[in-house]
Amino acid sequence: MDVKINETWKERLQEEFDKTYFGQLTDFVRSEYKTGTIYPPAKLIFNAFDHCPFDKVKVVIIGQDPYHGPGQANGLCFSVNDGVVFPPSLRNIFKEINQDLGKEIPTSGNLERWADQGVLLLNATLTVKAAQAGSHQKKGWEIFTDAVIRIVSEQKENVVFFLWGSYAQKKGAVIDKSKHLALSSPHPSPLSAHRGFFGNGHFRKANEYLVSKGLEPVEW
Repeated sequence: MDVKINETWKERLQEEFDKTYFGQLTDFVRSEYKTGTIYPPAKLIFNAFDHCPFDKVKVVIIGQDPYHGPGQANGLCFSVNDGVVFPPSLRNIFKEINQDLGKEIPTSGNLERWADQGVLLLNATLTVKAAQAGSHQKKGWEIFTDAVIRIVSEQKENVVFFLWGSYAQKKGAVIDKSKHLALSSPHPSPLSAHRGFFGNGHFRKANEYLVSKGLEPVEW
């Protein structure tokens, strides 16, 4: 796994790539792709970064694991490829956008259209073994993605972070809330969406904040 990642990110993350843990993670991931079915396809591991260069980042959404079913994961959290049935959390995200902003529920769950507008769709763990949720956790990805969040917080201003569920909220503890907006709520999963994800107004609040800072709102 040679690290092929957008240059704006590579220069900021080179220090992480040079660390021992990342070398070990690379060896592990490379061997997993050789010996089993791993998602997303290897060329899409850093898709979130490639669609959303560092200088364009204005919203960060933190997910946990890539989808582990065939043809689903495309390297962006909560996103699926065109033509794939919406997983339950994604369906609930679209329902909330519909309630919050009155937008029609789209026909495609591919969120590249968000990423291209400056939404970093960051999973905490960037790879997973087929049909085995969490199988690549605690191998080093979380250290890497913690560094990504810290770098965005330190080197940018006026970024909106969506922290859905306790896992994302813990991961977002490093965010400097004096210069960024961190929006927290329960996770959009069917297990928790009715406990406060629905009605959280995050998509509207994010756009209002961006506009107040002179930035373009996101076409959700």
